[in-house]
Amino acid sequence: MENKPISAIDYKAFEGKWYSLYSIPTLMDKHWKQTTETYTLADDDHFDVYTTYHKDGKPEEKSITSKLFFDREKPDGDMKAQFLWPFKIGYWIIELADDYSYVVVGHPDEKYLFIMAREPKMEADLLVHIIERCRQKGYEVSELVSQEHF
Repeated sequence: MENKPISAIDYKAFEGKWYSLYSIPTLMDKHWKQTTETYTLADDDHFDVYTTYHKDGKPEEKSITSKLFFDREKPDGDMKAQFLWPFKIGYWIIELADDYSYVVVGHPDEKYLFIMAREPKMEADLLVHIIERCRQKGYEVSELVSQEHF
C-alpha cells in the first residue's frame, strides 16, 4: 500500500474533538498521554487546533494551540501543522472513516503516526486492521505507544 494523503475531506465534518489513541510520537509529544485535539475551521485555509495532554506521571492537564493548514491546490489530506511560526511540518491524513469516527494521521517520510477517534477507545478488531494497513504503508508500527485514555 502506498503512503499518501487522501484526496477528499469534508472539513466541516472533520471539525471537533479527537482522542489520540496510539501514536509514533514526535519529539514534542513523546511524553504526552491522554491527548485530545479539537479542530476549529478558522478560514478558507486552516484549522485552529487546541490540544490537551498530561505529561507522564503528572495529574495536571496541559494545553497548546497550533494551526493546521491545507492547500486547495493539493489533495485535501496533504496538510501542514504549525506549532511555532514560521515552521510547518508535514501532516498527512492517510485514512479517514466514512462516518468520521476515526482518522489516521501520517507523515510523508513515515516518521510519525497518530490513530485518533471521536471516542477515547476503539474496537480491538478495527484497531488491528488499521495498524496492519499502516505497516503495509511503511510505518514502523512496533513503535506505536498508547495514549492511555481511560
